[in-house]
Amino acid sequence: MTPRVSVVTPTRDRHDMLRGALRSALGQRGVELEVIVVDDGSDPPVPGGLVPDPRLRVTRHDTSAGVSAARNTGIKQARAPWIAFLDDDDLWAPDKIMSQLNAAETAGAAWAYGGDVTVDDDLRVISGEPPPSPGQVIADLESFNSVPAGASNVIVRADALAAAGPFDPSLKTSEDWDMWIRLTRCCGPPAAVSRPLVACRMHRGSASSNMDIVLAEIETIALRHNVHLDRRRHYRWAAWTALRAGRRWESIVRYLQATARGDVGALGRIAVVVLKPALAKRRDYSRNEWTTEAEKWIDRLSQ
Repeated sequence: MTPRVSVVTPTRDRHDMLRGALRSALGQRGVELEVIVVDDGSDPPVPGGLVPDPRLRVTRHDTSAGVSAARNTGIKQARAPWIAFLDDDDLWAPDKIMSQLNAAETAGAAWAYGGDVTVDDDLRVISGEPPPSPGQVIADLESFNSVPAGASNVIVRADALAAAGPFDPSLKTSEDWDMWIRLTRCCGPPAAVSRPLVACRMHRGSASSNMDIVLAEIETIALRHNVHLDRRRHYRWAAWTALRAGRRWESIVRYLQATARGDVGALGRIAVVVLKPALAKRRDYSRNEWTTEAEKWIDRLSQ
């Protein structure tokens, strides 16, 4: 049977996390799908039977070519009219794909996203909130990557993806922002599902941990697409990410860079980082209906 959705999952050297991601993909309810894992030079290679299921197949790059090239390989092998992306360290709610398909088809949209939560290495929810509206996403793409949760959150029609073009292998951390801008400009606005459908794992090995690359690439995106960067926002985010990873002095430098670009409030954040670093790591988080819904399906997956 031809699947309705092809799930493309790039991976490298994260077999344990990959296993959880694949369980969440293969556990999708109400939709025929295939899962294409692109092993981008893992050592040892990803075994074909990592998660036994006839809908899963593994292809391999013998030498690592990067996440964009891996996604492009998976896209070429996809057979379905819809394509979804799932990074190897993220998880999906069991009705993620079906909810987004319904939203996209109701709105006549070529692509869709949902809401998300952030989890730690133990899959405990540490933050989360409803996503912005499609109109807000379109407006904000002109200054920052406004699609929450990155590529793992998006489902797109294969013909729209072909019209937008492949992911750019020269980009290491901003390839998804580049894609969403192109997709919007060629194929129109997305649809949205205001429910927590994706859990993004925050860990030291995540792509966003190298902030020098991140901050260099946003300048590339600005020049390429003539967008007006919100640099203060990017430097604040870089500072918080560095602090979460334990790089306290880098965090202070990033907040100083935000201050130099007019973010006076960053000075107060520096004081907190110096005097109370544990407090500075925290985001405002309180258990509510949003996080409770996510915790339910995350707990089931973790079991």
